[in-house]
Amino acid sequence: MSLLSNSLLLQGRLRDGAARGGDVDGGVQSPELRQQRLRVQHRLRPVRDTFHNLIVGAMKGSRLQDAFYFRDQMKEMGLQPDVNLYNFLISTCGKSKNSDAAIMLLEEMKAHGVKLKGETYICLLNALAATGRTDQVYAIVRDMTAAGLGLNKFCYAGLITAFKNKAPTTEETMTKIVEFVQQSKGWKNVERVSKDSSENIMMNVSEEELYNLPTAEYVHRRAFVYKQMTIYHVAINACADLKSKETLEVLLDMLTKDGFTYDAFIAMQAMRCYLQCGDIDSAVKIFEEYTSSKSPPAELYVTLAEGAMIGHTPRGMQLAQETIEKMTSRNFFLNARMGTDLLLAASGEKTGGYTIANYVWDLMQNRRITPSLPAVEAYYKGLKEREIPSDDPRLMNVSRVLDNLSIRFGPRRNSNAQA
Repeated sequence: MSLLSNSLLLQGRLRDGAARGGDVDGGVQSPELRQQRLRVQHRLRPVRDTFHNLIVGAMKGSRLQDAFYFRDQMKEMGLQPDVNLYNFLISTCGKSKNSDAAIMLLEEMKAHGVKLKGETYICLLNALAATGRTDQVYAIVRDMTAAGLGLNKFCYAGLITAFKNKAPTTEETMTKIVEFVQQSKGWKNVERVSKDSSENIMMNVSEEELYNLPTAEYVHRRAFVYKQMTIYHVAINACADLKSKETLEVLLDMLTKDGFTYDAFIAMQAMRCYLQCGDIDSAVKIFEEYTSSKSPPAELYVTLAEGAMIGHTPRGMQLAQETIEKMTSRNFFLNARMGTDLLLAASGEKTGGYTIANYVWDLMQNRRITPSLPAVEAYYKGLKEREIPSDDPRLMNVSRVLDNLSIRFGPRRNSNAQA
């Protein structure tokens, strides 16, 4: 943003100086100097690739306002967005759950004669799916059919996501999810965007990220995601979000009959679903089956530990502590995100010795990792509820970290009043 702003500012000063017939500082400008200034101004103009990089960066950060700002600046400089850039903009709408903006971009493309590619339809389908707009998703499917385009796995992923996000959740929701998984098998060999992805590869954008799939952050991890199971990834993630154990078991049976074995993402989402439904035994079984034949990533331990703490039952808390200890013994270390998730879950414990929350805090402190402000607030509140002396070293340290985070990210939320 700063590079673009500096470039725009300097261009503005050069234009103003040229209009006055003087230099940037207001002095008299000779014809030769004026030509030199114009050449410099031309060289400073951001090129199309610059805007592509900026908009992709906004997309990755789900910053829709920034993406539209760069689009507007691009137009002001006489550069018309191309279809690839519109794809990135539409994807950003999906990440920001703003389907109206995605429709607006579609109308803008039509008004400027920008021809839609296969990717564009899928970006639109998944952007509309993010807000559960099933009627509009079906309209995109009809447009694709009318354009002679078949549905691939990313289209079916979008259909599943649309019904997952449609409110309220009904029996039809889970029935549709299973139906779409079954229907997708007939199109598994249809790859209609073979030439569309070259721009994405150059911009380091995976198809999973472009279409806002739940596997996007894991797809570059070795052996974490098997791409041929995309439909199962999206469907089983939906089961976890909707807490449907029955549908999960139907899908796991289908997956096995199709000759697949669990990858790390499938195991993680299946465990999350079982734990959300209060079925600790089934979650542990999935974990043990996976770890018996494959090396588990740290996320699998964190998923089991975090889910086991739901409800803060004695058994669940014991399982969570054992899981974190086992993870640590295998030289897995918590990053800021995983530590924050565990600390938030553990800090909700109202009775007991606060053992897990203290343990997670110590693990992060030993590696000089600071959790998020909400996690530190929750941990501090839990300590204060246990009537720990005000001069306790742990409490003083947490209070100091909380004050520092509050200064950086927001006011302290009545922590003392709650004490």
